[in-house]
Amino acid sequence: MSEPRTAYINARLLDPESGLDASGALLTEGAFIADFGQNLFAEGVPEGIEVVDCAGHCLSPGLVDMHVHLREPGHEYKETIASGGLSALAGGVTSICSMPNTDPVIDNVSLIEFVQRRAREAKGAKVFPFAAVTKGLGGKQITEFGMLAEAGAVAFTDDGLPISDSQVMRRALSYAKTFDLLISQHAEDLSLSGCGCMAEGEVATRLGLDGIPEISETVMVERDIRLVELTGGRYHVAHISTADAVDCVRKAKARGLRVTCEAAPHHFSLTDHDVGDYRTFAKMAPPLRSDANRAAIVEGLKDGTIDAIATDHAPHDQESKRLPMAHAANGIVGLETLLPLSLELYHRGHMPLLDVLRRLTVAPAELLNLPVGRLRKGASADLLLFDSDVPWLVETAKFRSMSKNSPFDGRPVQGRALRTIVDGRTLFTADVPIGKQ
Repeated sequence: MSEPRTAYINARLLDPESGLDASGALLTEGAFIADFGQNLFAEGVPEGIEVVDCAGHCLSPGLVDMHVHLREPGHEYKETIASGGLSALAGGVTSICSMPNTDPVIDNVSLIEFVQRRAREAKGAKVFPFAAVTKGLGGKQITEFGMLAEAGAVAFTDDGLPISDSQVMRRALSYAKTFDLLISQHAEDLSLSGCGCMAEGEVATRLGLDGIPEISETVMVERDIRLVELTGGRYHVAHISTADAVDCVRKAKARGLRVTCEAAPHHFSLTDHDVGDYRTFAKMAPPLRSDANRAAIVEGLKDGTIDAIATDHAPHDQESKRLPMAHAANGIVGLETLLPLSLELYHRGHMPLLDVLRRLTVAPAELLNLPVGRLRKGASADLLLFDSDVPWLVETAKFRSMSKNSPFDGRPVQGRALRTIVDGRTLFTADVPIGKQ
């Protein structure tokens, strides 16, 4: 029996890897891309092929989010692998990387296999698990990188906590180099952060809150870059948030070190002023910074210092957030606002559309050696059909995520996913018509 075939016609084809931006069509056969191009189906679509008229909208690789907290196992009341996958699909994300700070911690092969099995059962977005650098996130004993990578771990991090011990980080970078694996760091010197619950500065002072200084991030990044220089390892700064840290990465790259970083949309679209009057939905780690730091993140994305955009999707129940600022949990959900918030970089003239998409697709895929994020013949048919211009208001009550903790509720945005396809299967369609807006 032949594989089902689907033709996506009248599309604006966008592929950041090749630089393609042209009107054309794409054909999927089963789970794979069979063909695409400007002249495909110029004489019409043959019989027996399902047709999707894209009405001139953008057809790109599905988005790849390399920093997502799925909360399973241990905190399924906040999010599950299945519900996180639904949230991803609604945001146009076809591949997500799950963080290991669950309960129990993803630090052994059986738990890597558990995540993979749950993802297969959900039959939604693809899930690529990160494993912990240290056992139990204890910061002392390194996990079995080789065995975990063989089981399917795509990178290693103690995210949620920094690897504070310099000797442990040195050993981790050296050990990971043996397998050419990436170490991702939550860059924060906890002794400098102290009991801070938002960025140090005028707003924190006015609110009477303990502040987290910018140097708590910079000091850790500087230390780690010296260790990269010593070991030759691959090092990645997660959710970078300060101008100085971005400059550290920029200089490290100029010296040829294998240093990369990612930024979250909230760090280039919000500032510490958005904390307002103790808005705990705007509390996160690292915290929202000053407008100068926000502008530096934008500049880092523009010049390529920042390699990828990732959400740091961190679901929390209401009870964890509706607490005094010092006691409220850190983090926001982000999968369903990733696309429109990233498109603000395009709409405001900061970056060309293909450059924005590169940081959402092929760039994170290349960092993690994932076979996704590209339009290629024979590649997996993981696709996103989106309207880059349609205006709408963020409504957290309509999120597919089990948690609704977002500071973007009610924010006017532009651009949304219309159809999300994984392995040739349409798994999400928007509740708006695909025709021209």
